[in-house]
Amino acid sequence: MGRYFGTDGFRGEANTTLTADHAYKVGRFLGWYFGELKRRNKDNAAPRIVIGKDTRRSSYMFEYTLIAGLTASGADAYMLHVTTTPSVAYLSRVDEFDCGIMISASHNPYYDNGIKLLNSHGEKMDEDTIGLIEDYLDGKLEVFGKKWDELPYATREKIGKTVDYAAGRNRYIGYLISLGMYSFRGMRVGLDCANGSTWNIAKSVFEALGATVYVINNEPDGFNINKNAGSTHIESLQQLVKDKRLDVGFAYDGDADRCLCVDENGDVINGDQILYIYGVYMKERGKLLTNTVVTTVMSNFGLYKAFDKAGIKYAKTPVGDKYVYEYMAKHGSRLGGEQSGHIIFSKYATTGDGILTSLKVMEVILAKKTTLSKLVQPVKIFPQVLLNVKVADKEKAENDKDVTDAVKKIEKKLKSGGRILVRSSGTEPLIRVMVEAENKQVCEEYAEEVASVLRANGHITD
Repeated sequence: MGRYFGTDGFRGEANTTLTADHAYKVGRFLGWYFGELKRRNKDNAAPRIVIGKDTRRSSYMFEYTLIAGLTASGADAYMLHVTTTPSVAYLSRVDEFDCGIMISASHNPYYDNGIKLLNSHGEKMDEDTIGLIEDYLDGKLEVFGKKWDELPYATREKIGKTVDYAAGRNRYIGYLISLGMYSFRGMRVGLDCANGSTWNIAKSVFEALGATVYVINNEPDGFNINKNAGSTHIESLQQLVKDKRLDVGFAYDGDADRCLCVDENGDVINGDQILYIYGVYMKERGKLLTNTVVTTVMSNFGLYKAFDKAGIKYAKTPVGDKYVYEYMAKHGSRLGGEQSGHIIFSKYATTGDGILTSLKVMEVILAKKTTLSKLVQPVKIFPQVLLNVKVADKEKAENDKDVTDAVKKIEKKLKSGGRILVRSSGTEPLIRVMVEAENKQVCEEYAEEVASVLRANGHITD
């Protein structure tokens, strides 16, 4: 993990951890760096960089400061306005932009924000380039054989311009609609847009495919993104599905790179279960290349037992859709994702895409002429408890000997009947303590046992 950028971009509280000045400098570097790469390849065209944002109040501030930095360095900034992270990834790739920027803190509260960077292939920006950005932020940039105390400004006709690129977002919507394999006519679908990026996109896609759509949390005001809404607060969607007797419901997060489902009974279907549903569907049709589904270390024991029974292999990566995609790209895997709902369909996208995920779940329901609850029946999820413990220093807390000793002690108690995982969050000041066992009470006791050690050793903050 870098000095500023974590597993999912540069994220923190707006104008506290992540400031407008940071954004300006990130824009300055990207505009200059990609222009310099072009010049060294004897290409004098201005770099083209596409930029989108979610619905947070601070996203406007970061959009304008990033664009100021980009244009000051000679890049042309293409503005998608409010859109989803996967749309930026899609357009970065198909429209051959030099890179893409998404302004979002995903599932975090409104007062946080983030800068996610994507390369020209729509993939997460490489660590070497991220390292150069961090060096520039720290005033110690050295690249192209020299040290740069400051970057040159573009002048005269070389100053960059802004381009309203809402048409690009509309093309992305068209792309999603084109992936609908079946008519949704007769299907009653609930959507929870988290007052975020999907608020004016998801409904359009589902209605275009013929569904009767019921939408909640699609009135963003700059402060209500993810507030008791979306994939991290799915209770409202569960109630909607039950009250309206819907066939299925889908909940997105703030930037729509994840999706969780609610079946016709109002029960939550998580990312592990989605991986099972679509993995089996692909295998049945001979489409599951390498016969492997890529998961993370957070996936449930129950998923692996179900995969074993279905004859499907699985790989485990560190937590983060970045690591899932890297494994998929290296090994030619077609399906991967996280329990949290980041699901990657590599034939169609380079990142998790919540709306695409919901379309693919709909495809299986319609192809098999059954319900979502029946599709997930073979997956018997082990009880799992996840404690998110706020700490002052993630690295010190995670590596505290008393903490690691407590984890080893619990591992011996669990043996083959469960597992414990303690890791630092890549995006927040948290230590995540996850315990799985056949009994939920045991999970809670063991998770609290680790939390009590963190508390006793002074790591926990209020």
